[in-house]
Amino acid sequence: VQLQASGGGLVQPGGSLRLSCVGSGGTLDDFAVGWFRQAPGKEREAVSCISRSEGNTYYADFVKGRFHTARDNAKNTVYLQLNDLKYEDTGVYYCAADPFPSSSCPRTYDFWGQGTLVTVSS
Repeated sequence: VQLQASGGGLVQPGGSLRLSCVGSGGTLDDFAVGWFRQAPGKEREAVSCISRSEGNTYYADFVKGRFHTARDNAKNTVYLQLNDLKYEDTGVYYCAADPFPSSSCPRTYDFWGQGTLVTVSS
């Protein structure tokens, strides 16, 4: 499966964005889909995941209550809604997919999209 992430941009603190991860060459509903981010000078970190089985969602503590991930199977897309954005949310956001057949999220992902840049600035 190929993944295309989009939706990044410049937003003020407290603002919102919706990132999209569109799949092609495969059905995203057959994959666990995770979102990751990498801030300048920092290592990549996991942000969220939606499991392949049961569609369970998981979030890093630093985004709980602010970010929300969901599938739109009709559009073969997984979204990441970013609310109440903070300066420290700035970074390149990546989506990734793995056919991990579980209601939990995989430790590693086989397929990665290119990143989309989110900049939180006043």
